[in-house]
Amino acid sequence: MRKSAYLLLLVIPFFMGCQKSQAVLDNETIQSYISSHHLNAQVEQNGLYFVPVSGGNGVYASSASVVSVTYKGYLTNGAVFDQKTTPTTFNLSDVIPGWQEGIQLMQKGQTAMLLIPSALAYGSTAQPSQGGTYSGIPANSVIIFNVTLVSFQ
Repeated sequence: MRKSAYLLLLVIPFFMGCQKSQAVLDNETIQSYISSHHLNAQVEQNGLYFVPVSGGNGVYASSASVVSVTYKGYLTNGAVFDQKTTPTTFNLSDVIPGWQEGIQLMQKGQTAMLLIPSALAYGSTAQPSQGGTYSGIPANSVIIFNVTLVSFQ
């Protein structure tokens, strides 16, 4: 019995080491999405992918900015979970880290796609549907936003 316990202690770390981390899984999901959609994306240091769609002008938003945006949020399978076609305004410091970083890469009037790994979104916490025709967000989901930075102050 004692030998079995020791063997088990040696084998468990091996199998645990075989599992991919959520960050690796997210990156693989994002890379696959980029490849299948022929996107030209830049990756930021913490794993956010940024795809400029149209140019803006002027200075960039900051973490202290109050921003006004339109956006469409969806999963990699295309399921839309939120969309605003008229500008909505909020403090950039009040949103998920993927938005905080991604919006700071944008100039007024710019449109971009943000491919956000789960750690910069909602992590292992599922987000329920907000009602209407939109779906919720499953735990550990990569999320994508098409965002237009209408203005900021």
